[in-house]
Amino acid sequence: MNFGQALEALKEGKKVARESWNGKGMFIYHVEGSDVSPADLRGAAQKHVGFTKKSIADKVKINGHIDMKAADGSIVVGWLASQTDMLAEDWTVVE
Repeated sequence: MNFGQALEALKEGKKVARESWNGKGMFIYHVEGSDVSPADLRGAAQKHVGFTKKSIADKVKINGHIDMKAADGSIVVGWLASQTDMLAEDWTVVE
């Protein structure tokens, strides 16, 4: 399938990958956006965004994005497609 079809599959909650990717177990998936309390932010987000007692009732919007499970088992947050990925016709749904 092409990249447009792969994006549609992501929106349906499916995992997709390119047949030509060399790494075993690699795939991408869609992460839905969400609203979280500033107090629930972790690590650098909490440090840099910060919050006060006044802002605890406020929400921080985390936008939807595409993440990748890499061959080494790590997660790439905010994966970006290359031009080669976008023009490829070897996308497939991962079961």
